[in-house]
Parts: sequence; C-alpha cells; structure tokens
Amino acid sequence: MTVTLSPSDRSRDLSQPLDRLGPDETLKASSDYLRGTISQGPLDRLTGAVAPDDTKLMKFHGIYQQDDRDLRDERRRQKLESAFQFMARVRLPGGVCTPAQWLKMDELARAYGQETLRLTTRQTFQFHWLLKHNLKATIQGLHEVLLDTVSACGDDARGVMCSVNPHLSALHAEVYALSKQASDHAIPRMRAYHEIWYGQERVASSEPEEPFYGRTYMPRKFKIGFAIPPVNDIDVYAQDLGFIAIADETGLQGFNVAIGGGLGRTDQAPATYPRLADVIGFVKPGDVLAVCDAVMGVQRDYGDRKDRSHARFKYTIDDRGLDWIKGDIERRLGFELGEARAYDFVSNGDAIGWRTGDDGRHHLTLFIENGRIANLPGRTLMDGFRDIAEIHDGTFRLTPNQNLTIAQISDEKRPEIERLLEKHGLCGLNRQSALRLNSMACVALPTCGLAMAESERYLPTLLTRIEMLLDRHHLTGEPITIRMSGCPNGCSRPYIAEIGLSGRAPGKYNLYLGGGFHGQRLNRMYLENVGEEAILAALDTTLGHYARERRENEPFGDFVIRAGYVEEVRVGRHFNS
Repeated sequence: MTVTLSPSDRSRDLSQPLDRLGPDETLKASSDYLRGTISQGPLDRLTGAVAPDDTKLMKFHGIYQQDDRDLRDERRRQKLESAFQFMARVRLPGGVCTPAQWLKMDELARAYGQETLRLTTRQTFQFHWLLKHNLKATIQGLHEVLLDTVSACGDDARGVMCSVNPHLSALHAEVYALSKQASDHAIPRMRAYHEIWYGQERVASSEPEEPFYGRTYMPRKFKIGFAIPPVNDIDVYAQDLGFIAIADETGLQGFNVAIGGGLGRTDQAPATYPRLADVIGFVKPGDVLAVCDAVMGVQRDYGDRKDRSHARFKYTIDDRGLDWIKGDIERRLGFELGEARAYDFVSNGDAIGWRTGDDGRHHLTLFIENGRIANLPGRTLMDGFRDIAEIHDGTFRLTPNQNLTIAQISDEKRPEIERLLEKHGLCGLNRQSALRLNSMACVALPTCGLAMAESERYLPTLLTRIEMLLDRHHLTGEPITIRMSGCPNGCSRPYIAEIGLSGRAPGKYNLYLGGGFHGQRLNRMYLENVGEEAILAALDTTLGHYARERRENEPFGDFVIRAGYVEEVRVGRHFNS
C-alpha cells in the first residue's frame, strides 16, 4: 500500500510515500490516529493476545503486550499459546500522587495486577500481569482519580520528569507545575483513547485530530525532564530535552536548556550509542512550552523515519550538527536563547530519610528496592502504604531512582505515620549499605519481552555479594552508584552509573565502570559478556585499589578513570564501545 502524506503532517522527511520508509510509519499513518482495531481485541476471548499491529499502537495508549517468560518454553512444549498479559504505565508528571490516587492504584493492583505495583525510573507506576479483559476496567479506574496512561509509551513525548527535593518546597512546587503543564501540552490529543477505553462516541470535527503530531507522530520516543540543582536525580543529561532550573534568593529565574540525551544502544551495532545532552542556552519560565514545541518540532521534521535504530533525537543532532539544530530551534522560537547560566550538581541520588522542607512540613524518602511494591515477609509494603494513604494529608512523590517520598507530612500526622511504618516493618527499608541505597534495576524477566538476562530478581543477590567485598575493603558507607539492565536498552540508566551492568544472555553481562557520580559522564565497558565470578573478581580488584589509593572525597567513578581502568570520554558526549 502506498500512503502519501499531506502537508499538514508537517514532516519534511515524509514527503515521499510511506512504504519506502520504515513499516512503523505506514502503520501509524494508516491507523486512523491510533485506533487500529484495538477496541475489538478484548472481545476475542479465544486468545489472550491482541492483533500484531495493535500491539504497536497500544504502546501509544501506555500498554505493552507481554508474556510470562518463565512459562514460555513449557507452554511451547505443550503446544499452548504463550501466557499473555499486559503492562500498563501510568502518566504521572513529576511523580506526584495524591493519597486518593495511591488508594486507587492499590485497589487496581490488588484486583488485576497480582497484588504488586512497580515504581519506575521515570517516576511513575507500572501495572504488570494485567489480563486483556481487565484492561478497560483498569484504565477506567484510573480515570476516576484523574489519571491515565496516555503517551506513557509510543513515538511521542513520554512522561515528564521533575526533581524531588524535600528541602526546596516552594521551588519544587513552581518547577513541578511547569513540568505538569509541559506534560499536558506535549502529549498527543488521543481522541482514540477516550473512545476505546472510556466508551465515548466518535464526534466529527473540523479541527485537526493531531495538530502537532500529524498522522505519523514522532520518529521515536521523546523524553523531557526538569532538574533542580544541586541534585540531578532525574539524570537530566539522559533526556532528549532537559530543563535545568536556575534560581536565586528571589526565586526561579528560568532554565538552562539541554538537548540530545538518550541511553539506548544495541549490542554489536556500533552506530547505536548512549549520548549525554548538551546545554545550549537559557530561557525564562514563560518560554518553556514554546521550547518544547520548537525542540520536538525539529525532531518531528528531521528525525530518521527509515531506520528506527537511528531515529532518536541524539542521532539527528549528531547527523546535522549541534549548531545547526540550535539554529533551527531558535528560528522556530523567533528569538535566540540566552547564554547558559552557572549551576552545580553534586549527586544524582535521593535524599533518603527524614527531611523538613522550607514550608515547615516533613518529608520521608524510603528506599524501595528496584521499585517493587508488594507484601513481603516481615515487610508489608502494599498494606503499609495503603494504611498511610488513608490518613496522609500531603502527597506521595515517586522519585527517579525508584524510591518513594511521603511528602508534606504535617506535625499532627507524623506520629501516626511513624507508627504505621513500625507496624508494617517499613522502618528498616533505609537500613541498607550505601551501595544498595544507590542501586537500580529494570524489570527484565519474566515480563519484559526484550530482556536477555535477569535484572530486578538478580541484582539484590549480586549486591549482597558485592557488599561482602565492600566490608572487606572498609567501604560499606561509600555511596557508589550501581545499576543493572536486562538488555542494552538501558531503562535503569546503567551507562551513567559508576558501576553499570547490561544483560547479554542468561547469567552474562557487560560490566561498565567510570560513570559520573552526579550523572555528568558516561561510563566505559570494562568487561564484555561475563558472569558473576568475573564481575566480582573485577570489582574486588578495583574496589580494593580504590580503598587504598583514593583521594579525599574522590568518587569511585572518578578514581577508576584516574587509575587507568577505563578511559574518560573526552571527545563529544557519546561513545561507541
């Protein structure tokens, strides 16, 4: 089929027939603005799956079709269909969640999600194990508390991130409000979503269905985040578009703008690589939405629509040149960006424990290992947070490091919350080594279809063995960042960590060393396709050397570069391993 786009689709690289480009472009253009046949899928009770094209379109609706990979081989042997289930990701700008919303998430997870929730590295919730016939009930339940899954996946602007800084309550509120506006502004209009999941009738309109995106949306996903120095908890340099807050004693002055971050890569494909964003200038708060439009517009119009592995904004920048991209952004804005202003990051971790904000309210950040909320022996996280939500008069904030902040706790409520933490065994969540408190893992097996190795289920065990090395070298209190991903896509942002691991095959990983402590530097591959024994041996050597010869306040990532274990990336902001 040949589909030729009209000028209203606004993509210069789509001036030729779509069937000469990537198949996903044809699919999007012919999908009737993401409707496809999605509405018919839940009606078919003979299979737990949906039509192949709909599996791609449903990502725009925040839904991934998956299957239980622990059962895959056995079901194949029995000639049974895979154990299909679905993941749904909630759109939750800046990770801010009301107690009423938390209670609804808890209710839906207990009813449809095998009594577990996942806090993600992009500050939102994921449901896993949803069955096809429960998708509509889940999404309608979210709608009851003004939540949705729009644009949580797909070729569009993903969930917008925002720093969580318990100290700076007023500044956080202002920056969060802008991040929420950016999210609401940048998502697709998605009339299909309301028709399919809420049962609204299709209404004829003379207005364009997608005035910004057109029928083919973005070439690939596009990530936006707002960071508040001195903490780079959102890893702003990993965003396609990052806003770095610049404030003084009078309040928020504006944002430095960073573009071109992205961590996905493919093994054995040197043309794919992680890249850190470049800071290109400064804008006032009132210009944030215009900057979103201008930057996304450049990628929409010039991003690669032939090769999806080359379709992220980072490649568009490297292909055309940073100066050219900045010039086109300024042309679309109608003004030049200001000169970038000074700022300083000191870490990309969370402020674990109790803090009192400048509003006088209390904030408790709890370590949630790999973001998994479930009732465990001696630690009933699901029950505990449900009980807290029932009495809490503030908010919850999901952090970019998979942790949870119970925020804006009043003096009156603090004793009650402390009692509930004790009752449910949650007081010990933060009593971990500094390494574990600075760890992250993606979901990986058994639900992720891309996973090549374990991650969430394995990292805690590996950390226990690394902690033995830390204890031997007297480094237990040293805050070293470690992140594990089950595949090269890097959802847990492993390529920024001081110690990074990406899965290659069952039990095999690439080991990366030398990332920046506050996310300012990519790491380098140290060992390729190795198992636990080799990983522990390498870390024993490097950690021992670090313990003996580190300089005062020298982070581990800086040391392994100075000691020559890996080379620092000196040219550009990306690498090819």
